[in-house]
Amino acid sequence: MTLSMYPFILAVFGGLLPALFWLWFWLHEDSKSPEPRQLIAKAFLVGMLVVVLVLPFQKLAFSLFATNQVLLIMLWAGIEEFFKFCAAYFVIFHRKELDEPIDALIYLITAALGFVALENTLYLLGVDTLVDFVALGNSRFIGASLLHVMASASIGICYAFAFYRERTVRGLYVLFGLFIATALHTAFNLFIMNGNGTDTLIVFSVLWLAVAALMLFFEKIKSLAH
Repeated sequence: MTLSMYPFILAVFGGLLPALFWLWFWLHEDSKSPEPRQLIAKAFLVGMLVVVLVLPFQKLAFSLFATNQVLLIMLWAGIEEFFKFCAAYFVIFHRKELDEPIDALIYLITAALGFVALENTLYLLGVDTLVDFVALGNSRFIGASLLHVMASASIGICYAFAFYRERTVRGLYVLFGLFIATALHTAFNLFIMNGNGTDTLIVFSVLWLAVAALMLFFEKIKSLAH
């Protein structure tokens, strides 16, 4: 069965709805002190926008380092993590609404899910059959989507633990978070590209364990508020 009818609409829904589900899931972790919905929407939309900004930098990296797979994958991952962080930082982090450590984590995850929504939509636009559409959609839902969340959450966790420190210290924590995020993203992509089915299952299982760990971090970070 082909997707000749309404491929764009299906791709948009296939990319957007899973991201919105994960957004609802993680916002629920901060339900006692929710962020303004207009700022959540703004972070999500800007996260989508930076996909367009990422592409030319990734193309440049490919033109320079196409023969070095590991370095190329690392650069692609670093570019994505940097721009996802910038999406949240320049839109939200200067505002007075960012008044608790948990807020940084929420907005970074939100920007990451905006990025995921458009990235997944672009991937699904290249699918020709319903079977492939469902298979790719499921793998993006439980794989790449969670990866982006966990990578951006790594930065958010670092920022949260330095929330009440001076600006220079917060900057160093962010750099460390970016390093962790890039390393996680690179490792995931290399395993998926070069591994077999068993390796992929292991990677997905580790991601779900990381989700459980992130939920514990949420509780810890909530306790940091003054």
